[in-house]
Amino acid sequence: MNDERAFDIGSLHAAYAAGWPVSEMIETVFARIEAVADPGIFLHLADKQALLEEAAHLGRFDQKTKPLWGIPFAVKDNIDVSGMPTTAACPDYAYRPEKDATVVRLLKAAGAIVIGKTNLDQFATGLVGVRSPYPIPRNAIDATLVPGGSSSGSAVATAHGIVSFALGTDTAGSGRIPAGLNNIVGLKPSVGALSTTGVIPACRTLDCVSIFTLTADDAWIVFSVAGKHDPADAYSKSTSATGYGPLPPVLAIGVPAKEDRQFFGDDAMEAAYEASLDMLTALGHRIVELPFADFYATANLLYEGAWVAERYAAVKGFFDSSEASFHPVTRKIYGGAKSLSAADAFNGLYALQALKQKVAPLIASVDLLCVPTAPRHYTRAELDAEPIRENSRLGTYTNFVNLLDMCGISVPTGKRADGLPASVTLLAPSGRDGLTARLARNIHAASRLTLGATGWSLPANPAPMEPPESGLIDLAVVGAHLSGMPLNGQLRALGARFSRVASTTNAYRLYVLAGQTPPKPGLIRTGGNGGEAIDLEIWKLTPEAFGLFVAAIPSPLGIGTIQLSDGTAVKGFLAEPAALEGAQDISSYGGWRAYVQSLAA
Repeated sequence: MNDERAFDIGSLHAAYAAGWPVSEMIETVFARIEAVADPGIFLHLADKQALLEEAAHLGRFDQKTKPLWGIPFAVKDNIDVSGMPTTAACPDYAYRPEKDATVVRLLKAAGAIVIGKTNLDQFATGLVGVRSPYPIPRNAIDATLVPGGSSSGSAVATAHGIVSFALGTDTAGSGRIPAGLNNIVGLKPSVGALSTTGVIPACRTLDCVSIFTLTADDAWIVFSVAGKHDPADAYSKSTSATGYGPLPPVLAIGVPAKEDRQFFGDDAMEAAYEASLDMLTALGHRIVELPFADFYATANLLYEGAWVAERYAAVKGFFDSSEASFHPVTRKIYGGAKSLSAADAFNGLYALQALKQKVAPLIASVDLLCVPTAPRHYTRAELDAEPIRENSRLGTYTNFVNLLDMCGISVPTGKRADGLPASVTLLAPSGRDGLTARLARNIHAASRLTLGATGWSLPANPAPMEPPESGLIDLAVVGAHLSGMPLNGQLRALGARFSRVASTTNAYRLYVLAGQTPPKPGLIRTGGNGGEAIDLEIWKLTPEAFGLFVAAIPSPLGIGTIQLSDGTAVKGFLAEPAALEGAQDISSYGGWRAYVQSLAA
């Protein structure tokens, strides 16, 4: 290759700042394409000379004005790029768009450079990456395995370091499965967070534009640029790029109960998932096993009734007139929708609503979920033998996510015993993209893996932290509202964001209050003598959320002003003096968490 320098965003920008010309980056991209020698990755490449001219018009390096200055990216070929054909991996369907998809336009405006359009499962229908009339992209880690789909080319291009990031789409897991199978990060945003204007729909009510990167930091940078509300997209939402700041010290992480886990005979994948959960525990978080039958039932809906009909509706005119143009497996799936009725669609919607109601308390009981990205690896030969069954199994932990309006991110966690990639996906309710991405960053760092198939080390660059938001109120919590504790969900339900760990001055005492369910402490200020420094957490709320929270606090607790050891003061929980009747003084533990841990010892 022309240059072995790393292509994560931070490393490239450091090179540009040191004087490396962007023209050399373009030469390097084409040298890597030649060296990888995989004709299945790209369906269309930009002209090198045109890219050099585009790079010359970027102006002086300025990552503040253009946060993606000189960053090369690839685009899944169901997303429009002006001047390049869009095929959706169906040659007879091809057209040449007059303008960029909204996300592509935003990324270009931030200085990113489109290298080309990538291969996919035809019309983004599949999780395997082999349903294309073009050459099939090779899995970047092991060519005997499927690359994962439908965003196969985008994932493989990123894993080889040909581009810094690539766009995919995700309806059933197409932005997560290929990431997990190729040892890279795959961010599937909240539905509507990234515009789908200029994207060929699969299931328009569920479709997301996804982001493949080598690191979680890079995924968040791209999300921050591309995640803008689009009035032209009826499904677009205003989802702010926040939450990529400090994590609470303890997160309650929901996982499938052991008896509900499905790996279809892949013992190495099961062991790798157990090791990932051990990693989360070592990072200080609490694992909570959840029954998963209703999540699986939700996943099964995606290829029944309403949503199969929605896929057919997206290309109905073309399918009805040109059925022979479709890949055989895709044709079978779409053709099956022609016999469905409106009643079938409504029955699917009713079933989904009932399942949403059943799983909502489970989702609300934890901060986020952690599931295997894929239940197993499949070889190309296995897919040839069972093309539909194995595709369905790959979606075991992905198919339910968009139906339940959750965000997610797939992140590498290590290598299995046989050396193949291991990965988990973190999931949370819509709008909590920053929480999942920030935990993904910590997991990736703990894995000590190299990036994709490149051999490059994970960069030690500090995480890009979001700018402080004005107008938020700091609230100190000392007991059951601490992260990972039973009432923390009340804060999360109001959109509260963890800020930091702190402690009081040594003028306070902490008590276990009598008759409280769940158990709660009471914090009392002593007046200066005979007190202790008590550990607490600071959370940030909007004024409206703060008012709602305070209004719901029952006696004998209230909100007062707490003096912190750093000389500042915040609002926080204090107890009425009358609450001390029958209370146990636990000040010597230095905080509620230490006291609770002592009970479990």
